[in-house]
Amino acid sequence: MTLLLGCQSLAKSYGTRTLFKDLNLSIFENERIGLIGPNGAGKSTLLKIIAGQERANEGIVAPRKGLKIGYLPQSCEFTEQTPLEALLSSMTDDESPDYEKERIAETWLSKLGFTGDEPSAALLSGGWKKRLRLAQELIGNPDLLLLDEPTNHLDLEGIIWLEKFLKREAPTYLLVSHDRYFLEHTTNRIIEIDRVYPKGLFAIDGSYSDFLVQKEAFLSGQVQQERSMATKMRRETEWLRQGAKARTTKSQSRIDEAQEIIQEHADLRSRNKQKRAEIAFAASDRETQKLLVAKNISKQAGDRTLFSHLDLLLSPGTRIGLMGPNGSGKTTLLRLLAGEILPDQGTIKQADDLKVVYFDQHRTQVPLHTTLRSALSPNGDYVIFHGKPIHVNGWCKRFLFSPDLLDLKIENLSGGERARISIAHLMLQPADLLLLDEPTNDLDIPTLETLEESLLEFPGAVVLITHDRCMLDRISTSLLAFGDPERNELYADYAQWEASLKKPEKKGKETQAAPPPSPASKPLKLTYAEKKEYDQIEGNIAHLEEEVRLLHLQLEDPATSQNPQRLDELCKLIAIAETKIERLYLRWEELGRKEK
Repeated sequence: MTLLLGCQSLAKSYGTRTLFKDLNLSIFENERIGLIGPNGAGKSTLLKIIAGQERANEGIVAPRKGLKIGYLPQSCEFTEQTPLEALLSSMTDDESPDYEKERIAETWLSKLGFTGDEPSAALLSGGWKKRLRLAQELIGNPDLLLLDEPTNHLDLEGIIWLEKFLKREAPTYLLVSHDRYFLEHTTNRIIEIDRVYPKGLFAIDGSYSDFLVQKEAFLSGQVQQERSMATKMRRETEWLRQGAKARTTKSQSRIDEAQEIIQEHADLRSRNKQKRAEIAFAASDRETQKLLVAKNISKQAGDRTLFSHLDLLLSPGTRIGLMGPNGSGKTTLLRLLAGEILPDQGTIKQADDLKVVYFDQHRTQVPLHTTLRSALSPNGDYVIFHGKPIHVNGWCKRFLFSPDLLDLKIENLSGGERARISIAHLMLQPADLLLLDEPTNDLDIPTLETLEESLLEFPGAVVLITHDRCMLDRISTSLLAFGDPERNELYADYAQWEASLKKPEKKGKETQAAPPPSPASKPLKLTYAEKKEYDQIEGNIAHLEEEVRLLHLQLEDPATSQNPQRLDELCKLIAIAETKIERLYLRWEELGRKEK
C-alpha cells in the first residue's frame, strides 16, 4: 500500500481546552476511513489541520510530495453565480482550453445530479450546495478527499445517492460522520478519537460493525487490565507504607516501579470511566389512550399538494418516523400536529390539555455570543427538572460539560456540543407528545444511543424526522413515507421501506405509452471522426493505465526514495497520465451517450 500522508505527535488546544495530543495517524491509498469520536474530540479540527486550513500546536503533518487534497467542509456557501460558473471558477489551475473546461464541468454537474436549470448557486438548498462543493473538489482529481459531516443537509435519498457516488468516484477519503448506516456502507477502516484509549485513538481495518466488535473486546480487556493492576497497586502501596527501615536505598528501583504501577492504574481507571449524556424526557401523568387523532388531512404548498387524505392516531407508546425527500411535507406535518398551522382539509383533534413539545432544530439555536452558563440555565443558577431544582453545575455535567467551561462562549463549542444544549432545553418541558425535527444533527454516536434509549423509555407519543436510519429502525413502531401526495404508506421498519423502492409498479396501475420522439429530440448520431475517436478511446485508456502502472513500480523502487528530484518527476508524470485517463473516460461517456 502506498502511504499518502502521515501525522506524528499532533496536539491541538484552544486556550486551556485540549482537543487531542500526541496523536499519530497514517493514510494509505484506497483507504476509505470513517473518523468518529465524542463531540469536542477535535475531529473537524483534525481535518482542517490535514487540509492545511489550521495549524497544530505540536507535531508534524507529512504528505507525500505533490499530494492533492480535496476538502468538503460542514457548511458550503456560494456567491451569486450559476453552478457551472462556480465549478469553472475552481479550475483556475487547469491549463486546458475553455471549451474543454466547460465540457468537463458540465460532465461533473451531470454526475452529481444537476440538470442545468438550477437557480443561482447562492440560492441552492443546503444539500445541493454540498453537492456543488463536492464537484468543485472532485474536478481537481484529488489523491485524498476529506469530508466533514457530508450527510448533513441531505435527505435520505440524497444520503443513499452519496453512498453509491463515493464508492464509484472517490477511491481514497477520510470522512467524519455520526451516521452509523452511512459508515457501515462507505468505509473500510474506522478510527475513533477518544481519551478512553491509551494513545487517544483506536483504529481497525474493516466495517463499522467490525469496529464495534473489536472495540468492545478492547475495552473489556482494558477493564480486566485495570482489575489486575489494582491487585499489584494495592500490594505496592502497602509496601510503600512500611517504615523507612524496611525500604533501604537499595530498594529505590522498586520504589520507582511501584510509583509507575500506581500511575498506570490511575490512568486505566480514568480511561475506563466512560461518560454519557444523561437524557430523560419529562412526561406528564396522563393516562389517555388517544392523544391526537388526525382524519383525512391534506395540505398544499402553493399549487403543489404535499399530502392528502392522511389519517393518524397517536397513542402512548406510538413512535412514528417520517421519511421522504426534503420539501415533501414532513416538517409541515409536524407544524400541523403542533397546532401552528391548519390543514387545508380534514380535522386534527387533540386530547384535553395535551402537552406538546415541538423541537425545531433551526428555532432552538443559541446565539453564539452567549455563555454556556446562560444557554443551559437562562433563568438563574438553577433549573427545574422533574419538579426539583438542580444547580447549573450539576445540570451541565448531565450533558458532559465541565463546570470549568460554564463561562465559555457558545461559539467555541463544537456543533455536537451545541446540539446537546438544545436537547437540554427540550428535557425541561413536560410532554405527552414529542415532535422532533432533526434532533440528531451533529450529535456524536454515544449521545445518539443515549437519546434512542430515552425515546424508547418515554411513555408518551413521538413523531420524529431524522435521516439517521439506525435511529429510525431502532425506535420507530412504524414509518410514514412522504413523496407521493396520493399515497400515505406505513412501513414496519426501514428494511421494508427500502424493499418497496425496488418493487416494480403494480400491474393494475394504468401507464401511458411514451410518445415517439420528435425530430428535435432524437439522439444525435456520431460523426465519422467521433466514431473513429470513440473506437480508439478504450485502447488509449489501457495504454495510459499500463504507463501509470510502470511509473508506480519505479516510484516504489527503494533507490527512488533516495532521489527527491526523480521522486518529484515520477509523481508529476503519474498525475499527468491519470488526468489524461480521467478526461478520456469523460469523453468516452459523452460519445457513448450519442452512440446509444
